[in-house]
Amino acid sequence: MALMINDECIACDACREECPTEAIEEGDPIYFIDSDRCTECVEVYDEPACISVCPVDCIVLDKDNVESITELQFKYKTILAEEE
Repeated sequence: MALMINDECIACDACREECPTEAIEEGDPIYFIDSDRCTECVEVYDEPACISVCPVDCIVLDKDNVESITELQFKYKTILAEEE
């Protein structure tokens, strides 16, 4: 399942720098996560990097974008292939 940023975001920019798939973008007034690029850091980290660095715990699971580990792994490999 992709992640999302809720209204508690303080736009501190900590999460954006940590995202290995560049799924986090600056919005107005809060940041947002592109669900097509979010892989929850599967294949990269043991847990989502954005969650671990967020000072206000505003990054949560997006229940409207449920994906299995296999789907997240496939998405990550597809993103890597596009960048090559």
